[in-house]
Amino acid sequence: MSLNVDESAADGAAEPLTPPLPPPPSPPHRIRSDAEALAAARAVARVFAAGAAERDRDRRLPWAEIAAFTESGLGGITVPRAHGGAGVSHATLAEVFAILAAADGSAAQIPQNQFGVLALVAAAASPAQQARIYRDVLAGHRIGNAGPARNGKAITNVDTRLTAGPEGPRLSGTRFYSTGALFAHWIPTRAVGPDGGPLLVFVRRDAPGVRVADDWQGFGQRTTASGTVVFAQAPVEADLTIDLAPLAGRPGLFGPVSQLIHAAIDAGLARGAAAAALDFLRSRTRPYPFTAETVAEDPHILGEIGRLTVDLHAAEEVLARAGRALDRIAAAPVTAQSAAEASVAVAQAKILTTEAALEASERLLELAGASATRDGYNLGRYWRDARVHTLHDPVRWKYHLLGNHALNGVLPARHQWN
Repeated sequence: MSLNVDESAADGAAEPLTPPLPPPPSPPHRIRSDAEALAAARAVARVFAAGAAERDRDRRLPWAEIAAFTESGLGGITVPRAHGGAGVSHATLAEVFAILAAADGSAAQIPQNQFGVLALVAAAASPAQQARIYRDVLAGHRIGNAGPARNGKAITNVDTRLTAGPEGPRLSGTRFYSTGALFAHWIPTRAVGPDGGPLLVFVRRDAPGVRVADDWQGFGQRTTASGTVVFAQAPVEADLTIDLAPLAGRPGLFGPVSQLIHAAIDAGLARGAAAAALDFLRSRTRPYPFTAETVAEDPHILGEIGRLTVDLHAAEEVLARAGRALDRIAAAPVTAQSAAEASVAVAQAKILTTEAALEASERLLELAGASATRDGYNLGRYWRDARVHTLHDPVRWKYHLLGNHALNGVLPARHQWN
């Protein structure tokens, strides 16, 4: 993960192994309601939690766990009801990701980009394109991501190009920070079209000329496989290129939706770390000498747990409030003002969930004591995951966004990081 956007491959790393292709999709369960989505998330979270410490320690990618996510039907919960999906609320979407991330932050982040892409599809795709993509998602196809280019001064720089030819359009370029691409059936990426305009291009994971490198080397979120995608004259279906140019002048919610999910992952990491702290304190930690007979009677530990509980609940409530704000805003035509309100609400949540994730994962080790640092427990993964994931679109710019809006009335810029 870079300091400003997402995960990155390490320069100078050893040549990565060639990853396998995902198996062909099979029809998953069809979720019909918000309540069913939350129940499915709790069931999948139990699958994610089993062996999470070992997967992190051995850097063993969660293929079976992602398959369980897909089979549960969670991948299609934001598909509109008119297209056969559950069309769940944004508040439910955030809670689903918080539940999953509390169990395994890495596995929870892998499907994140699918929902960010689906929000972009809802904002920019034609009705025929939407119908095609929604149908594939409900049939079990996973959507990954080919993130920004490394070249150029700005993360918005796009040097991946779609060219026209006698055999159809071809895509060429190299992209980094590609969470979910390795497990995906479709890899969407931003590209420059033949006329120079911005596009979102869907490419099949198994298409000729597509290579996904498992070269993510971060010390946290270790099993997200957020490495590199190379397109070398990869064939593209002409009807799956989405024109993004109209979005420049049209307010939308695809940025706040993406940010809401990232904030939810941080909230889940905080929730998981807090639960691990309580479990370790109850079962393994001994009281500091001369303070109390048991850890449960130590006044300092009780005070710290109380503060941690309050901070976590505050972050979760602001996250839920942001989800409800997006639900209200999405129910009416989105304007420049309402899009700004959505970005502000989500920025507030991102700040508090970031702080809660870092605080809870640090307090876990501090309160549990030296024995909690043993490799066998691998409790350090909570801090490593929180530290790495919270570097995604750093919160220092969220404070700037909020201050500039409150003091000067400046509307936040509209992009996927706001």
